[in-house]
Amino acid sequence: MGEKDHFQDIMEREKGLNKGLATSQLTMIAIGGAIGTGLFLGSGLAIGTAGPSVIVSYAIGAFIALLLMGCLAEMTVAHPTSGSFGAYAEKYVNQWSGFTVRYSYWFSLVCAVGTEVTAIAIYMKFWFPTVPGFVWILLFSAILLYVNATSVNLFGAVEYWFSLIKIIAIVGFIILAIYVIVGADATSTIGIANYSVQGGFFPNGIWGMWIGIFISLFSYLSIEMIAVSAGEAKEPEKAVPIALRSAVFRLILFYLLTLSLMLMIIPWNKAGGDASPFVKVMEILHIPGAAGIMNFVVLIAALSAMNSQLYISTRMMFSLSRAGYAPKSFGKLNKKKVPALALATSAIGIALATIYSVVSPDTALVAMISISSFGAMFAWFMIFITHLFFRKKWNQIGGRKLPVRMLGYPYLTILGALLLLAVVLSTWFSPDFKDTLVLGFPWLIIITVIYFIWKKVNSKKIEKNTASNDQSF
Repeated sequence: MGEKDHFQDIMEREKGLNKGLATSQLTMIAIGGAIGTGLFLGSGLAIGTAGPSVIVSYAIGAFIALLLMGCLAEMTVAHPTSGSFGAYAEKYVNQWSGFTVRYSYWFSLVCAVGTEVTAIAIYMKFWFPTVPGFVWILLFSAILLYVNATSVNLFGAVEYWFSLIKIIAIVGFIILAIYVIVGADATSTIGIANYSVQGGFFPNGIWGMWIGIFISLFSYLSIEMIAVSAGEAKEPEKAVPIALRSAVFRLILFYLLTLSLMLMIIPWNKAGGDASPFVKVMEILHIPGAAGIMNFVVLIAALSAMNSQLYISTRMMFSLSRAGYAPKSFGKLNKKKVPALALATSAIGIALATIYSVVSPDTALVAMISISSFGAMFAWFMIFITHLFFRKKWNQIGGRKLPVRMLGYPYLTILGALLLLAVVLSTWFSPDFKDTLVLGFPWLIIITVIYFIWKKVNSKKIEKNTASNDQSF
C-alpha cells in the first residue's frame, strides 16, 4: 500500500482536534516559544560564558536548528499530526522511541511551564515587591489555562499578539542600536572595537565559545512547536513549510543581529551576568524608564512562552493517550475540541513551581531549568535519527514527492545529530550545566523501565497492532 496507509492509523486515532490555526499563527507559535527568557535574560549568561565569540556560538546553534527544521519540515508535511516527531519515531524507528520521546518532551515542557511561571513571579516583584510570588503564579496560570481550555482559535490569537509585542520590542531595539552605533562619536567607546576588548574575541577560549553553543540551543528550543501544532493547521501542506522557514530565519536574524549590535554598544564583561543585557544597554544609553519597559517585555515573553508550552504539552499528552501510552481519558476532547484533562495534567509544572516558590524562592528558577533541560535536547536528537529512518522507509514504499525535502540527505542529517550530541555531551565537563546529564541519564533509564512494564502489561494489544502495521507496508 501507499504511504498514506502506512501512517493512516496514527492520523485516524489523533483526529478530532479543531483545525483553526492560520499560517501567521503557526509562525508566531514557534517564535513565541523560542523568543522568551532565553533571549532577554539567557543571552546575558551566554555572553558571560563566551564573550564576543557568543556571535559564533549562536551562529553554530542556528545552523543546528536550521538542519533540525529541514528534517522536521519534510516529515511534518508528509504527516501533519499532533503527535509529530513522537509519532514519527514510533512508526519509523520503534515503539520505545515513540514512547520515550513523547514522555521526555512532555515532561520537559511541563517543567518549562514551571520555569516560565516562576520567572513571571520574579518579574512582578519589580512593581509589587511585597506580594508573594505564588499569588502571581496562580493568577497568570489561571488566565492562560482558561485561554488554552477555551479553543485553539483563542490560543492562536493570544499567542499572535504576545509574539508581536516581542518582535516589535526587538525590532525597536535593533533600530535604536543601529542609530546609536552609526551616530557614535569617533572618540566614544561604541563600535566594533568592543569585540576585541577585555581579552579579545575569544576571552574564555574556544571552550567558552563551545559551551556558548549549548546556551544558544536553549534559546532556539521551541521552534519545533510548529510541527506539533500542524495537526490543527488549516492547510498544513502549505502552512507548515512557510511557517517553518519564516520562523527559523526570523529567529536567526533576531538573535545574531541583536547580539552583534549589543556587543558594539557595551563591552561583553558588562553585558554578561544574571540581569538582562537589554536593560544594561538602555541604562548606558540613558533611556527614560528603560527598566520598566524591559520588565514589561520580558514579562510578555515569559507569558508567551508559557502559553505555547501549555498548548504543546497538552497535545503531546493527547497523542500519548491516543497511542495507548497514557489513560484514555487524556485523549478525550471537550465541546471546544480541546483535550481538557490532558491540559490539566500538563499543569503539573505550575504546581511544582508554586511549591518551589513557597519552599525555596531563591533557587526555584534554577531548579526548574535544570529539570526541564534534558527532554527537549533528547527530542531534538531523536528528530535527526527519525529522519534517517523516515527517508529510507519513504523511498521503499514509493512515497509521493514532497514539497519540502531535506537538502544534503543523509550527510547533513547525520552532521546535525553529531553536532548536537557533541555539544550536549560536553556539558558533562561544565560545572554550570552538568546537571543536564546528571538528571537526564537517570530519567532516560526510568522512562525505559516504565516502557517495558507498560509493554508487558499491554503485550496482547501490541501484538495485534504490530500485525496490523505489518500488513500496511
